[in-house]
This record gives sequence, C-alpha cells and structure tokens, in this order.
Amino acid sequence: MPTKTIIPKITKKSNLPVDTKNQLSMAAAHPPLEAWASGTTNSVTGISAGTGSAIYGKGGTKGKAGLFDGQVQVNGNIQVDGNLTATGDIYLSGADCAEQFDLAEAAGKVEPGTLVILDEMGGVRASSGAYDRKVVGVVAGAGHYRPGMVMDKVETGAERTVVSLMGKVFCKADASYGAIHVGDLLTSSETPGHAMRAGDAGKAFGTVVGKALGRLESGQGLIPMLIALQ
Repeated sequence: MPTKTIIPKITKKSNLPVDTKNQLSMAAAHPPLEAWASGTTNSVTGISAGTGSAIYGKGGTKGKAGLFDGQVQVNGNIQVDGNLTATGDIYLSGADCAEQFDLAEAAGKVEPGTLVILDEMGGVRASSGAYDRKVVGVVAGAGHYRPGMVMDKVETGAERTVVSLMGKVFCKADASYGAIHVGDLLTSSETPGHAMRAGDAGKAFGTVVGKALGRLESGQGLIPMLIALQ
C-alpha cells in the first residue's frame, strides 16, 4: 500500500529524494508516495521559475506518464503533440465550426458578420452579387456567437480571417430585397457582404448559405442564421 505522505517544500534539506536539478524524484521514492490535502489546499503544487516545466512525467514502455482519476480543471491553453482520444461526449461553448482562409488580394477589411465568397485563388472576400455560387460562409465573431472549433490555423504569409462554415452565426442581412422571417433560406445580395432572402427558387440552388433564425422586416442589420450551404 502507498505511504500517505505530506510532501513538504522541496529543498536540498528535504528528506525526500531530490535530483541534481532540485526536482523531486518520484522514481526513486520507495515505497510510492501519496500526497494528501484537506480543506481547500493543494496537495501538490508545481511552480516554474524558468523555462522548464513545473511538473514533468515520463511514461515507460507500458506505464503512463500520468493518470488523473476524477475531474481535471485547466486554466489556460493545452498543447497536444499527438492524438487526442475521447470515449465520452465533447462539449464546446462555441456555436459553429469555422476555418481560416486567406483574404483575397484587395479584399479590404472584412469584419465579423460579413458574408464572403471564394476568389479564383481560394481566398475569400466580401460578397457583392445576388445568388453567387461562390458563397462560402460568414466571417465569425459577430453578435454573441463565437466559433466552437477553428481549423486550418496555420501561417501562410497572407492575412487570414476565420470563416464560419457550419453552425449558428450572426450574419449581415439586407431586407430591402424582401422581409426575412425565421426559416427563410438566405443567399448573397447585391449589397456587399450582406445576405438576403432567397426568394427565387430557380436561382437558389447552389447559392444558399443558410437558414434564418431571426427576423428582419426592413433595412439592414445582423440576424442569427444556421449555416447550411446548399
């Protein structure tokens, strides 16, 4: 059975095994150590004062580098150099699946909520024509919706923007071409970067970007929509 040990501050004078770098050597600890805490205190705390890791574990040919049996909270970013496997559900607070695209040359500024189309080089720019088959998505981040996942986040040497491709997003819309109601299919309009109701069924196929989740009776504004390219 493991020995229940309260681990003191690790120093050269501690009676726990410490290597030449003043690190606790758990491999040398025999019998195995357990750190117990009561109340709200932490049983083990690692603080890095330099460029190294505060806590480091290395697995063997069969053993794991670490095992947490219970809830784990991370306040910060996680970097995984390898595969990530989950046997349960994954919950994301963001509302859509997005991907980074290069901005087309002379695309200008495309702010969140802008409806965008592809150019001939695969970059994106604000839409500018009605029923455009090159429509691809909406620049992420407008309103209170944020992406739940962002793919293709790499350096290409060009200015890039995050485009929502699936899920819920706020999009610029123009109701001067017809009032927009919940459930209406949306397509590109003559107003740059704005969607409109796809009232012409003959032109809608291949140009629909999504379905309205809100109303816009007149004028221009941001409306929530469910992106579903058709």
